[in-house]
Amino acid sequence: MIGTQTDGRLLRGEQTRRLILQRAVNIASVDGLEGLSIGRLATELKVSKSGVFTHFGSKEELQLATVRAAAAIFIAEVVRPAEQVPPGLRRVWLMCERRLGYMSRPVFAGGCFFYAATAEFDTRPGRVRDEIAAHLRRWRKKNADDILEAKVLGEIAEDTDVEGLAFELDAYARAGGGDALLHDDPGAITRTRTIMLARLRSVATDPSILPVPA
Repeated sequence: MIGTQTDGRLLRGEQTRRLILQRAVNIASVDGLEGLSIGRLATELKVSKSGVFTHFGSKEELQLATVRAAAAIFIAEVVRPAEQVPPGLRRVWLMCERRLGYMSRPVFAGGCFFYAATAEFDTRPGRVRDEIAAHLRRWRKKNADDILEAKVLGEIAEDTDVEGLAFELDAYARAGGGDALLHDDPGAITRTRTIMLARLRSVATDPSILPVPA
C-alpha cells in the first residue's frame, strides 16, 4: 500500500514537472529565459509557488531544466525522424528539411527556442550559457557526422570540407529562421530550403539522390 502511494506521488510529481516545463519553454521562447520565474509559472498554472520550487529550487535550475526540455523537443522534432533514414546524403537532407519545418511550425510560441536563447545568453558566461552551447555543439557535430558518413559512402565529393559544410548548413538555417520571424516572412524558409538544397547538390556525387529544386 505504501509503495502504491509513493508511486502515485512520484507519477503526479513527474506530470506536474512536465506541465511546468511545457509552459516554461513557451514563455522563454517569447520573453526569454530571464522572463521565467517560479512565481509567474505558479500563477499561470494555478499551482503553489512551493510546488514549483520543489521541482527546481532556484531560477537558474529552472532555466537549465527549460533548456533541456527544449532540447528534448528539438531532438524529437528534428533528429529522431532524420535517423529513421539510412546513413547517407538522404539523411543529411532530411535533417535540413526537418529543421526548417521545425522553424516554420509553431513548435514553440515564440519560434525557435534556441535562436532566442542564443541571442539572450551568447555574451553572458555561466551555467545556462554553457548548457545552450553544449546542445548547439552536439547538434552541429551530429550534422558533421552525418555528412562524413555520406562522404565515406561516396555520396558526397571527396574534397568536401565536412566541418565547413556542417557550419554552412547550420548558418543558413539560423539566418532563414531568424528572417522568417523578424520580418514575419514565411517565404524566408522557402528561400533557405532552396539555398541549402543547392549547396548539397553542389557536393553530391549523384545529385539525383536529392530533390529537384523547385
